[in-house]
Amino acid sequence: KPKSSIPLDVHLMIDNPEIFIEQFIIAGSDYLTIHVESTKNVEASLRMIRDLGAKPGITARPGTALEQLKPFLHLVDLVLVMTVEPGFGGQKFMESQLEKVKELKSIREEKKLNYLIEVDGGINPDTAKLCWEAGADVLVAGSAIFSTNDYKSNIEALK
Repeated sequence: KPKSSIPLDVHLMIDNPEIFIEQFIIAGSDYLTIHVESTKNVEASLRMIRDLGAKPGITARPGTALEQLKPFLHLVDLVLVMTVEPGFGGQKFMESQLEKVKELKSIREEKKLNYLIEVDGGINPDTAKLCWEAGADVLVAGSAIFSTNDYKSNIEALK
């Protein structure tokens, strides 16, 4: 981390993330994102992340209803919308998840909240356009960038 000025965004796909939060922040995480399903006390975990100096985030997997996230939106700096099932690369983009992006953007505006909306899963130049149009602020694009050695062109194609 000391060699980069780019914010380090870490998505914890683990149960009981509160056990590891401090270690990930010490390692240099700027954003730390957890799943509502992964901890017994979501609010305490989010507050711990902020108290230890990082920006808390929360994740909506394809099967996670936004109703599960709404009680915590005022506590986060980032909401991650998964457009594939987490844990496996190269999956097909689930366009239905863009409704969550649109709703999160609407909630953010209505309630004057200040979180980033991030989308992860199946991102390519075509799906990136859909995400930007729906209201995404940040895209996670592994395969779309690293599928060839021309990283710069691949990144440009996503803008």
